[in-house]
Amino acid sequence: MRLTVYTDYSLRVLMYVALHPERRPTIGEVAASYGISKNHVMKVVYQLGLAGYVETVRGQSGGMRLAKPPQDIILGEVVRRTEPDLALVPCFEAAEAACVITPACKLRRALHEARAAFLAVLDNYSLADLVENQEILRDLLAGASDAAEGGGPKRLQFGMKK
Repeated sequence: MRLTVYTDYSLRVLMYVALHPERRPTIGEVAASYGISKNHVMKVVYQLGLAGYVETVRGQSGGMRLAKPPQDIILGEVVRRTEPDLALVPCFEAAEAACVITPACKLRRALHEARAAFLAVLDNYSLADLVENQEILRDLLAGASDAAEGGGPKRLQFGMKK
């Protein structure tokens, strides 16, 4: 199973916003920190807003913030909302179930169970779990952003105060 880039970006945006609860990060800031297209981030943020995960504020002091506490944003739920198709094989869809062995197929059941197990594991994690190591994540994202802006790579010394 492979998640789409859209889901990956959705999770990254949520993590970034969760790491900065004291302010409202911008789309440009998120895009620069991860080195991804601003247009992609804009589309992701729009959909995350519709889903009720983030709130956006326009204008000079605009940006985004989480619409609910990070511990209330469950990864399995986010993946279910952002993945357009969790059908692992064509026979998962009733219209495509034209396989000759469908009446006796055990593969289909095994794959259903595997998908359910995958999502069940994600249901045990929240956004808060992803950002427990806030200091390290902030340093890494700041370093990536500095490099993207031409400031060169930022040296990180883990475990040491700057």
